[in-house]
Amino acid sequence: MSKASILVVEDNWELREALSDTLEYAGYDVKTAESGEAALHLLTQSRVDMVVSDINMDGMDGHELLQQLRARFPVMPVVLITAFGSIGSSVRAMREGAVDYLLKPFKPEQLLATVEKYLTQKVAAHSDPIAIEPSSQQMLGLAKKVAQSDATVLISGESGTGKEVLAQYIHQQSKRASGPFIAINCAAIPENMLEATLFGHEKGAFTGATANRTGLVEAASGSTLFLDEIGELPLEAQARLLRVLQESEIRKVGSVQSRKVDVRLVVATHRDLKQLVIDLSLIHI
Repeated sequence: MSKASILVVEDNWELREALSDTLEYAGYDVKTAESGEAALHLLTQSRVDMVVSDINMDGMDGHELLQQLRARFPVMPVVLITAFGSIGSSVRAMREGAVDYLLKPFKPEQLLATVEKYLTQKVAAHSDPIAIEPSSQQMLGLAKKVAQSDATVLISGESGTGKEVLAQYIHQQSKRASGPFIAINCAAIPENMLEATLFGHEKGAFTGATANRTGLVEAASGSTLFLDEIGELPLEAQARLLRVLQESEIRKVGSVQSRKVDVRLVVATHRDLKQLVIDLSLIHI
């Protein structure tokens, strides 16, 4: 049975075919375009539920295409594909409205997991989560109350239990609902890129930092930042995040200047954080 419709935009025909085949084998209705211009033309004739696009393309690149898509189809999820280690493009993509990005090279199952994740969220975003059991109804009631404050929220539970759906619900019920819901999976970002992705970096802060870049924490200022798998966050990044929580300020990698941010943090984990703290304490005894 056919699933949702996905538009793949890629100027390399071999990669375009590989992406298309992977998604078609999973049951999706796939359309393809060899350029950003062709993608926009196709969208005047056909409806799709998601766009997966490369960033580096001749003519209209992925960033410009994303801007056009956000203006014409503001609720359609867009996933961008970028070269491994391109922190600037990745952060810029999230700031401009991409729901996620994939770092080359990636496995077919990573593509399918990302597509499934955001297409499921797209359906869920049109209505409140369905709660039948009294305990689930109680949880949603509590989430709605919590949403009215700016308190940091920790959501714990096994993988696949809908932690991000609940985080989105909290955002939608909050005073920040008009702003973007920016989400990142801490476990999916290489450790050497995580701090720069979250907090931004100054030009020359490390090899490849050719320009100043804004991090996701600052990009989410005035709105909600969801950090999935917070238990995977390295200790040094945890210390920087603590400063966000305590002082509402960040410091870019390579900078000596701090700047204020107004961001609401919602985090999630499938791990037992208390036990992790105990285990870490025993290691250092």
